Amino acid sequence: MKLNEDSETLAENKVLILYILNKLNKPIDNDSLLKLILPIQDMNYFYFQQFLLDLLENKYIIGYTKDDKTMYKITDLGIKTLSLTDDLLPGIMKLQIDNALKEDVTDVQYNDHAVSEFTPQSENEFIVTCKLVKNNITNFELKLKATSREEAKDIAHKWETQYDEIYPIILEILTK
Repeated sequence: MKLNEDSETLAENKVLILYILNKLNKPIDNDSLLKLILPIQDMNYFYFQQFLLDLLENKYIIGYTKDDKTMYKITDLGIKTLSLTDDLLPGIMKLQIDNALKEDVTDVQYNDHAVSEFTPQSENEFIVTCKLVKNNITNFELKLKATSREEAKDIAHKWETQYDEIYPIILEILTK
């Protein structure tokens, strides 16, 4: 693949990265993301890094350092962009990605993950339970009251997609 290939191929590769990040719905490190992509799309490391840089500059993904690894996560803007462009990916490629994620997701992701649920207490009162689970053991659990179904959904969604940013703050506050 040459970086000066037609713009549709370049866009397809960026959409591929967004599609994988969206399917994972969790941060993933640079090497693990590349390992997911290579069996599906022949892409060299330098082009892969350029695609990531373009996605970062356009704020479709965010990158941050955790344990000396660069982690990537899709943003809300990236999700909106993906919804408009995911038809660039051939159906067979989406199927390959979905199958690869079923097989490899435990190898490339961390063992910890966020779980949330909300249960109605009354028409305008919901209890939201946010958990951090590692190796099938609950390491952290927080229950909050929400005053509407929308607020409960927002809290649950935010926990599941941003727990890696929220949990350290809560832990710091509690251990001060």
